[in-house]
Amino acid sequence: MSDATVRDELDPTDVASFLRRHPEFLGEYPDIALTLALPRDQGATTSLAGYQLEALREQKRELNRRLHDLIGIAQENEQLMIRTHSLAMALLRERTLGDSVRRVAAALTEDFNTERVRLVLFRAASEELPAADWLLLAPGGVTELPAFAEFLQRGEPLCGRLQPEKIAYLFGAEKDQVQSAVLIAVGEVGMLAIGSADAHRFHPGMGTVFLKLIAETIAAAIARYS
Repeated sequence: MSDATVRDELDPTDVASFLRRHPEFLGEYPDIALTLALPRDQGATTSLAGYQLEALREQKRELNRRLHDLIGIAQENEQLMIRTHSLAMALLRERTLGDSVRRVAAALTEDFNTERVRLVLFRAASEELPAADWLLLAPGGVTELPAFAEFLQRGEPLCGRLQPEKIAYLFGAEKDQVQSAVLIAVGEVGMLAIGSADAHRFHPGMGTVFLKLIAETIAAAIARYS
């Protein structure tokens, strides 16, 4: 017997019998309960009408929770946009390469609340560049950093737990304190890494839009001194 034949043979008695045998059915399919048209009298239907009302209330509570979450995300994104804009304006005001990279490190640490910043530049050392643990110089670029070759070729940010060789190069003696990190290419001029002791701070599923905007801003600022 086909499914179509079974459906054609169902009548209200069959439906009622099924519901009596499966009283939990409407609990598993609340959308069906919400479509039922019930009389407004006293009796057994009153409890089902109450169930419909409670289901609607729960839907409203869930929508309110989602709305609250969306508002929170929107507010956080607004703050990130303001900070990214502030970084761009600050870099426009700098007049030397040294001051520009110092501004990057200060902004990421203070304004974006990052624990460990590493800026890798594909250029040789010079007097104007500061000697700091957050600034790494690799004049040979990708040929000097084979562990990063695939990453730089793909051009997409890496978020989460980086490979040991990457962590060791970027964070050196602090590598054991970095439980999660984000790594992003800075145009053709270098790379930017941010590390955290929180294993959940950076993860593969996180959004990277603002990270890319920050990297593009830094790349444009540094490219002025090529």
